[in-house]
Amino acid sequence: MTWLAITLGVALGSAICPLISVEVFLVGLVATNGHHPLMSCWMLGAVIAIGQVVGKLLYFYAARGDVPLPNFLRPKQRTGPEPVTRWRKFTRRCGQLFTQLRDKCERHPGWLIGTTGISALTGMPPFAATTILAGVARMSVLAFLLTTLTGRFVRFTAIAASPDLLAGMLPHLS
Repeated sequence: MTWLAITLGVALGSAICPLISVEVFLVGLVATNGHHPLMSCWMLGAVIAIGQVVGKLLYFYAARGDVPLPNFLRPKQRTGPEPVTRWRKFTRRCGQLFTQLRDKCERHPGWLIGTTGISALTGMPPFAATTILAGVARMSVLAFLLTTLTGRFVRFTAIAASPDLLAGMLPHLS
């Protein structure tokens, strides 16, 4: 059962650190282990979905303001007049657009739930970004959990099944 703990750890780590690809790990795990009796596509999909959503809850709660950010991630307080540069104008405009988007999401919670679900399933828009937006827009924790767990479970179950599906199609192609 150590593969279960390793898989959960990789899923959790990939949710926190986007440089880790749980998809590549999953395909490699399934391709190298073949038909291990305990390693069904459903089990792998569930374990990775749980690890991913638990890891993203950190971002979700931080965006809501429930988890304090470390000092190096907090915006610095400036005193005096702010220099006007292209970068400052750009970041100010991005902040305004983000505020408008957050306000729309708060007015139309169904859109936010739908976007979060599609992102959890497909990865587009980026799942990390929609997780943060869901936290900032104060999405219900229950809605976030149900939507993301469902989307991630379907995604990773399909990825886990893909090597066997492709191997089954190869003899028919030749």
